[in-house]
Amino acid sequence: MLNGHLDTVTLAGYDGDPLDPRIEGDRLFGRGSFDMKSGVAAIMIAAAEAATRPHRGDIILALVADEEYASEGTAEVLRSFRSDAAIVVEPSDLQVTMAHKGFVWADVVIEGRAWHGSRPDLGIDAIAKAGHFLVALDALASDLAAAPSHPLLGTPSVHASMISGGEELSSYPAECRIAVEYRTLPGQNAETVEQDLRQILDAIAGRVPDFAYRLEMGLERSPFQADRESGFTQSTLRIIEEVTGAPAVMRGEPFWTDCALYADAGIPVLLFGAAGDGAHAATEWVSLASVETVVEVLKRLILDICA
Repeated sequence: MLNGHLDTVTLAGYDGDPLDPRIEGDRLFGRGSFDMKSGVAAIMIAAAEAATRPHRGDIILALVADEEYASEGTAEVLRSFRSDAAIVVEPSDLQVTMAHKGFVWADVVIEGRAWHGSRPDLGIDAIAKAGHFLVALDALASDLAAAPSHPLLGTPSVHASMISGGEELSSYPAECRIAVEYRTLPGQNAETVEQDLRQILDAIAGRVPDFAYRLEMGLERSPFQADRESGFTQSTLRIIEEVTGAPAVMRGEPFWTDCALYADAGIPVLLFGAAGDGAHAATEWVSLASVETVVEVLKRLILDICA
């Protein structure tokens, strides 16, 4: 199965016409050229060419939506289709992504007591109480940065993404809501993240008067790590070396991709795609020569797997 997403990020803020596929030398400019219309094009060409050659089994193209948000497209595909192996053709500068981080979202709601601003004896300021949590969260982030490092992914991280609270200037706020994002490594999940957050929240509650909270766990996406010694990985690395004339470079990513959904479904998967720059940026481009390299690698890999 070859996977690529059709959705892009916003057209707003692009420098020039984001939908004009302008070519300068080896570079094709435009929104989505790098992330990842180039990968979608490579998938279609490689599959079309491989399909004309003798092969066993099915070549499945998963051209999906929603990867830039919650990946409902790939999740839907995997509810209906299986494969013996998969390549996600996200841009990777012709390197092989062997691992990437996951993430967990959570809302920490600090509870106060709404009252008129003239009555500090009756009101409890949820926003002020939330300050204790923000300081502790920053300390947790520092501890994570100093923890043992994954060879490809580095260390986990956590930060406060959004904060809201209060109704009006003349009242004590009843609650303060802090949205937290925790970037996870293999071995971490929503349960371990909840434990970390509850540990610091309970410690604050034990020393700060009138500190109360609710913890609401949200979306979780698993981290991903491929098997370096699997036959599929070894075949992919060999074919990349044959096509490029150089040993394949392996790397990890700090961001999340659809690879994790395939791994969670028990499907061996790797990420490999074109070279370029400007994903989510004001100017975006892809190297056309690198797209041709991706096509050749994918075509040979399909025929190798389906030999």
